[in-house]
Amino acid sequence: MNKKQILVVDDSAFMRKIITDIVNSSESLEVVATARNGQDAIEKIKRYSPDAITLDVEMPVMDGLTALKIIMEEMPLPVIMLSSVTKEGAEATINALEYGALDFITKPSSMFKINTEDVRIELIEKLKIAVNVKVRASRKTAVKEVIKPLPKYESKNKAGGLNKIVAIGTSTGGPKALQEVIPKLPKNLDASILIVQHMPAGFTKSLAERMDKLSSLTVKEAENGDMLNPGVVYIAPGDFHMHVVEKMGKLSIKLEKSPTVSGHRPSVDSMMYSLYELKNDNIIGVIMTGMGADGAKGLAKLKEKGIPIIAQDEESCVVFGMPKSTINLNVVDRIVPLDRIASEIIKAMEV
Repeated sequence: MNKKQILVVDDSAFMRKIITDIVNSSESLEVVATARNGQDAIEKIKRYSPDAITLDVEMPVMDGLTALKIIMEEMPLPVIMLSSVTKEGAEATINALEYGALDFITKPSSMFKINTEDVRIELIEKLKIAVNVKVRASRKTAVKEVIKPLPKYESKNKAGGLNKIVAIGTSTGGPKALQEVIPKLPKNLDASILIVQHMPAGFTKSLAERMDKLSSLTVKEAENGDMLNPGVVYIAPGDFHMHVVEKMGKLSIKLEKSPTVSGHRPSVDSMMYSLYELKNDNIIGVIMTGMGADGAKGLAKLKEKGIPIIAQDEESCVVFGMPKSTINLNVVDRIVPLDRIASEIIKAMEV
């Protein structure tokens, strides 16, 4: 079997050696070359044409984000970022995902913990997915492009109360995909938006802050006890399940560190199960790009209540796993490209 070839990019010789050993421990992957900075990486990509790369952020000569922009514009290929859990590292990671990085893994607090079994399994799993993803070239203006919202949805709820809940689940490719959905929703939307994006603790706050700047809706990392308000987007914090509970006719968010569901915390399934328990059935379910099947069973439960379900189509997904698993359960009403999800949400609200 021909092994898929990986380029490892890091300014630390120690890290290059450890990551190389991890990659080479896989039966289907091998390191074809290493690079010590972004400029070196670009030269090595031209020389070796790897199937995917691992890319550090902070490096001399040319940092990872600068290199990533060039790579995605001129020689697009799957990129897995190595990210710090610091606030600055989280912000850089969100920028990297926006620029076109496929996914990321977090560096342990000590570099000597990089060779743990958990890190090894995560890196190999993500690289195995990455090498089979077709990456499209980024437009140089894409990041600065102003996203024009759809025409404003005319509120039928004149009292201004909560009319709908839109529940969105996503994973690999999600941060960038969400930027094609949330900024297109109008400010006076009669709905709370709930998002489960698979991310570790420390990164969802930066994602929420970035989305808030791009959107006319208010976007925040969910906090325990948050009351659901229309026109607000709540993103589940990393390492917490996000549930909705009803007390005295009011809906609020409950965060839990209960066991993982479908292998995840936060879990899309877990959120959808909590919505199924509500008396309120004014809900729209949305499943977007992501690896695995999280969300499929939860959305199937919602479908028992007649809830409309929207799925992202295969062509516009980075990874089709989560939408495909939901579609295979025959519970999806509309399968649409990413650029039509916002308009489909609005149409579903008008029913």
